[in-house]
Amino acid sequence: MKKFLITLLIIVLLVSAFVVYTFSSTGYFREVNNTDSYEVIAKILMKGAEDFTINYEDGFMIISQDDRAGRRDGIATQGHLYYLDLDSGDFQAKKLTANHKLKFYPHGISLLKLDSARYQILVVNHARGHTIERFELFGEDSLVYMATYRDETMISPNDVVALDEESFYFTNDHGYTSYWGKLAENYLGLAVSNVVFYDGKYREVAEGISYANGINISKDRSQVLVASPRSFSLRYYNIGENGDLSFDHSLDVGTGIDNIELDEDGNLWMGAHPSLLAFTSYAVGKNEIAPSEVIKVTGDQVESLYENDGELVSASSVSAPYKDLMFIGTVMDDDLVVLKKKGE
Repeated sequence: MKKFLITLLIIVLLVSAFVVYTFSSTGYFREVNNTDSYEVIAKILMKGAEDFTINYEDGFMIISQDDRAGRRDGIATQGHLYYLDLDSGDFQAKKLTANHKLKFYPHGISLLKLDSARYQILVVNHARGHTIERFELFGEDSLVYMATYRDETMISPNDVVALDEESFYFTNDHGYTSYWGKLAENYLGLAVSNVVFYDGKYREVAEGISYANGINISKDRSQVLVASPRSFSLRYYNIGENGDLSFDHSLDVGTGIDNIELDEDGNLWMGAHPSLLAFTSYAVGKNEIAPSEVIKVTGDQVESLYENDGELVSASSVSAPYKDLMFIGTVMDDDLVVLKKKGE
């Protein structure tokens, strides 16, 4: 009887430790204070504007949109890419993929300027298994489909970034495909996701990451930056010969960062999920809202710029500035929100 009670006590202690670890490591106890120093300038109706990227030189934004909540609830609709002229002031996004026949549930995107008239767009697509689609953009309304990339290394692709016209990196946010494997990654924080590089062949170039999410390249093109929301960290990798990556360091950012964008000065902007458990409940439809945060990283200095409990902005996944404006996209909310600091 005594051995049984001791065994039972150990089990209870282990379960309790696991529960406390899960809650604390996912930001459950984090208090989210609504930032009141910004006002809403516009709301662009667009369900699930999960990722976007800005070309500062030419003043436009490309947006990846997919109604994930609709698909979750059994109402599948085609996702799209949009073009937004940032200098027009009217916040009217143009649908670039309206006439495309490609089945499209877009996720992470990458924009690369090829010359004065052409841009390459890479998009993670979850419509036919997992693929990465390549387009070329001419002007503001001519999008041409170029190629589909598909490979067994695309286990669970989340985001993509071009190194040059012929090569790119992408993240797999999970290393396992089974239900129990994914569950262990999500709740135990198993670091088994990775980064894959393509230059005609596919190969893993970074491993041992907890939920590898957003990915981007530093302004000087010397480092790859990877968001690890499950570990509340930003990981830095040095780019070597042939696209190889070597781990440099990890930065504790204190929140579940999603996509990574660069401003004109090369500072990093990230939409984030301060409570991962609240986000999970929202994503599966149990909660109507989820908290949001926007952070900025300058060097190794982390600054929280914006917080909301979810009433105005739910589950922020991407953010970037343009002139005096702040744009925030979300995983499944109804709008892409445009903010401006009060008094400016």
